[in-house]
Amino acid sequence: MGIPVKLQVFEGPLDLLLHLIEKNKIDIYDIPIVEITNQYMEYIKAMQKEDLNIMSEFLVMAATLLDIKCRMLLPKEVNEEGEEEDPRQELVEQLLEYKMYKFMSYELKDRELDGDRIMYKMASIPDEVKGYVPPVDLDKLLGDLTLVQLNRIFKEVMKRQESKVDPVRSKFGKIEKEEVTLPDKLDYVTEYARSHRKFGFRALLKKQSSKVQVVVTFLAILQLMKEGVIFIEQDQPFDEIMITSKVEEV
Repeated sequence: MGIPVKLQVFEGPLDLLLHLIEKNKIDIYDIPIVEITNQYMEYIKAMQKEDLNIMSEFLVMAATLLDIKCRMLLPKEVNEEGEEEDPRQELVEQLLEYKMYKFMSYELKDRELDGDRIMYKMASIPDEVKGYVPPVDLDKLLGDLTLVQLNRIFKEVMKRQESKVDPVRSKFGKIEKEEVTLPDKLDYVTEYARSHRKFGFRALLKKQSSKVQVVVTFLAILQLMKEGVIFIEQDQPFDEIMITSKVEEV
């Protein structure tokens, strides 16, 4: 009795075998070779009456199935490790590989369909945004001064602040949090710059009485540099960093 299938559905003998396995709900790792071979041969008989041009590859698989069927009837072979060899092993590996590529093709096809629904928009930046120029050029503002040099000076000042702490007396008494705000320090540095006009960066930090004071003063200097209130320069590498006030004296 023939199998009611259409030849054009199957792309090759592995496709047909996979169809028969799934149709009969067979474990691909334990194929009943006799049953599958019989169904496959029934399909080959029906195929001979319809299309002889694609018979060769199907006949090769038919011969492979018959060979496996015969080997299943013989005593099982043993490999060098003493393990019994399964005549179906090579066929199972081919089916698993074919099944993997088949599902990969479905995934690629779905992505192709999804890609047709994606719309792209060319970049359109307004002219006023393209022509925007920052009010302060930080590169010109800093000149040859680098963050590495600022960090080095900051660490030196912090180290000096630590050396001022008495290792014994500092452990006594109640430690209270020192309230230091950035707006207050901005006013302090601005007024200091107005009165001194030009002064050393390290000298300003040394006047601070605590780590918090040093940190907030450091932030205030950076903010005033950005706003253009003060100008920082350094003649030679590792020289003193000098701060010049741009605020007019009252």
